[in-house]
Amino acid sequence: MNNRMSAHLHPGLNLGPAHGAAHERSETVLFGFWVFLMSDFITFGILFATYAANTGHIGLAGGPGPGDLFDLKSIGLQTGFLLASSLTCGMASLSLKYDEGASRVAQWLVVTALLGAGFLAFEVRDFASMISSGGTPMRSAWLSSLYALVGLHGLHVTMGLIWIAVMLALLAVVGLSDRVKTRLLLFALYWHFLDLLWIGIFSVVFLTGMR
Repeated sequence: MNNRMSAHLHPGLNLGPAHGAAHERSETVLFGFWVFLMSDFITFGILFATYAANTGHIGLAGGPGPGDLFDLKSIGLQTGFLLASSLTCGMASLSLKYDEGASRVAQWLVVTALLGAGFLAFEVRDFASMISSGGTPMRSAWLSSLYALVGLHGLHVTMGLIWIAVMLALLAVVGLSDRVKTRLLLFALYWHFLDLLWIGIFSVVFLTGMR
């Protein structure tokens, strides 16, 4: 009964009792990381509210709007890249849980990193295109809030790619130690959190903006 309960102490994918001490040790750390993610979510909530308050004619201040700046084809590709990376990240977690070896986990992390890098490449290109069309962050309150919200998410994705690089180095040097297993679980929670945030951004900013 205790093993069954300990396997579901936190939301998300657990290592499971088969991983012994690593499973038990990771639970406290994962709970603390959930608290951090919720505090980060509050930050994004404030930026979402700021963005919503600056939509409309007053926020645009006579400058370019969504119809002038957004490229839905590019945004759709970005969304596809990030959703696919969430799937490959999940596959890395499953490879970890079912003890398929460090090399298999590393392979899925590499694919996740490539998809995340593709997402960032299209996002940077869109920012450059918006700026060349006169949509600079200083042009209006709407653009300032747009760059702050979308840019912060992009910064989080960048930090996630750095995290993957560190994890790949650890896998190469020490393999799937207990500490590495816990850090992989933390990364998976972080990456899926970014995916959920992007769905909100895609719906509120881009789809609503082009309506």
